[in-house]
Amino acid sequence: MTVTIRPASIHDAAALSRICLLTADAGQSAEHLHDFPELPGLVWAVPYITLPTTWGFVMVEEDSGEVVGYIVGSQDSPAYERYTAEHLWPNLSKKYPSSIAVKPADKHYAQLLRKFRVLPDTTLAFAPAHLHIDILGSYQKQGWGRRLIQTAVEYLRNKGIDGLWLVMNPKNMNGRKFYEKLGFTGIEGSPENHLGLKFDSWAC
Repeated sequence: MTVTIRPASIHDAAALSRICLLTADAGQSAEHLHDFPELPGLVWAVPYITLPTTWGFVMVEEDSGEVVGYIVGSQDSPAYERYTAEHLWPNLSKKYPSSIAVKPADKHYAQLLRKFRVLPDTTLAFAPAHLHIDILGSYQKQGWGRRLIQTAVEYLRNKGIDGLWLVMNPKNMNGRKFYEKLGFTGIEGSPENHLGLKFDSWAC
């Protein structure tokens, strides 16, 4: 089984949406939680291959051509937050009104589209870039997460960026262990699930 990493494209949207759903419940599948299974991907994955200031890379199983993991983000987080607030979330909130949601997870996303998170200044000041990373379970614990983050670090360094941050699900303790092992630390003044990495400490 040979896996390679390549830049993501709009043609990967369906694959990213699927992987996001299969890992959206604190690292586990959220299929049973949604009547609208596309919602996690529409918020946390697909925008990063369609909107300004974004970047992404995917893991591809060469024999089948299947995308089995991804890392995506923005190199200018404040610009990304402004753009989505003005252009993306209003359109999606019209498509997914709260009245159509029955399951709690769908209700959560419908409400999120109407009142998206407001990031603290401490997180935004830590570094301009942020990321989201997801890998299918059968490809985890094989070093691919480290390689995806290495790919992102090299890409952002070439753009003159010195660090990045992420917001993780507080329930995903395995995810936290993974990030901390790679050198991510808490961001002073930010919630505990906001973790950052400065590239001068990256030694992987």
